[in-house]
Amino acid sequence: MFVIIKITENLDVKGMQKNHYVAKGLNENPISEIIKVLKYKANWNNKKIIQIDRYYPSSQICSVCNYQNKEVKDLSIRKWECPVCHTEHERDYNAAVNIMFKGLEKYMLYLKQSI
Repeated sequence: MFVIIKITENLDVKGMQKNHYVAKGLNENPISEIIKVLKYKANWNNKKIIQIDRYYPSSQICSVCNYQNKEVKDLSIRKWECPVCHTEHERDYNAAVNIMFKGLEKYMLYLKQSI
């Protein structure tokens, strides 16, 4: 059985628009419209959309050892090294990996409950 799921972060678009630099990108790529289309298409095809809580610290968690590094909250920090396992992380890639893992975890819980 082949299952397609979409995992997205539940973004606070209105809050993000308060930041001048982020707002410019949002105006060029309306994320909320993309999410609406994804939800519509998923519903149409009986697929599942999994959204990760917007407060999940995806860019602070080491995707290798799960250590949460609160020192990297500042968005200007683009690369960091985990103080526990010494893995070097690029902020956005690491966050994407963590969102994927969290989404798969939520999907497995969903499957377990639907049995």
